[in-house]
Amino acid sequence: MKPIRIPFNVPSLTGREEEYVLEALRSRAHCGNNAFAERCVALMKERYGFHSVFLTSSCTSAMEMGALLTDLKPQDEVILPSYTFSSTANAVVLRGAFPVFCDVNPETMNIDVTRIEPLITERTRMIISVDYAGIPCEIQDIMEIAKRHSLTVMQDAAQSFHAFHKDGKACGSGPPLAAFSFHETKNVSCGEGGALIVNDPNLVERAYFIQEKGTDRRLVLDGLKSKYSWVDIGSSFLMSDILAAMLLAQIEAVEEIVAKRGLITEAYFDLFRPYAEQGFLRTPKPPPGVKINHHAFFVIFDRRENRQKFLARLAEKNIHPYIGYMPLHSSPYGRKLGYRAEDLPLTEDIAHRIVRLPFYTNLADKGLNYCVEGMGEVLRVLYGT
Repeated sequence: MKPIRIPFNVPSLTGREEEYVLEALRSRAHCGNNAFAERCVALMKERYGFHSVFLTSSCTSAMEMGALLTDLKPQDEVILPSYTFSSTANAVVLRGAFPVFCDVNPETMNIDVTRIEPLITERTRMIISVDYAGIPCEIQDIMEIAKRHSLTVMQDAAQSFHAFHKDGKACGSGPPLAAFSFHETKNVSCGEGGALIVNDPNLVERAYFIQEKGTDRRLVLDGLKSKYSWVDIGSSFLMSDILAAMLLAQIEAVEEIVAKRGLITEAYFDLFRPYAEQGFLRTPKPPPGVKINHHAFFVIFDRRENRQKFLARLAEKNIHPYIGYMPLHSSPYGRKLGYRAEDLPLTEDIAHRIVRLPFYTNLADKGLNYCVEGMGEVLRVLYGT
């Protein structure tokens, strides 16, 4: 019998992807902002209350598009957590602005809101929050800080599609800008893809120009001009309609996807709860009232060596977690910007103790028991209980 292997991620299909992709192929309209993109946009606006949705080739490009809309300039500063993917900071650095890294709250791994205000200077232009592991950040508190200091906010909601804040509003529906990822590692995916949410009506027309390489092509498509011209800076921030067809099938099934992933979260909480209660490790603690989307599950071990033993012994069982990010401030490019590891000691320490567990939708159907039992065996050896 073939041995069981539990990878960190496996892309999952819902059943209608092939039908929709074939329909898109046969339409002969394969570029961005066509029929399937329009259906995705309409569904997202209706379901989540977004003002405007721009499907992009990735969350990276959505973040870069948002930075262009914000008019970031050299010498501007943007506050963001250090514990995030490089795309969050690249959107800032590509505009010549400077990323000001902030420590995280270990209960959520989101930006520590209490540490934001002391970082604000006369050069600060924007705050970028991150919803780590699909746990909604404290966006209302962040937006209140931004309002006091006349800053804008972009929510890096790459991991939090179909997650909801404590006021019941969907992640991405509150701040002026938000970005989602539909990469194959996400709950809802189309291989590579993303979306920029624009909730500030004053930014919408320019967003269309920036998305279409800086041209006013949208006005031609709307019948308002006979020729389009170059009116702004921009790039090709567009999702192919073939990918949008795949994405639509996934968005339509998001409730089922999240429900199945919830079974994995429940199993992991049950497994690690006794060890968390004894202080051996820490598991996620979402803020009261939020609705997570079960994107990921992390464990922060008490000591670095216990993380290493956990990983090594799981590898022997063919179970493959993920160690997470290297903090941006202590990464090679962060050091190039002048940061040192000791600048954010909390984030630096946690990054050496955190593990992301295997997490993909179909794990709920096959392999979850093996995964949980294997982890349980390792935990009992590590902690003698």
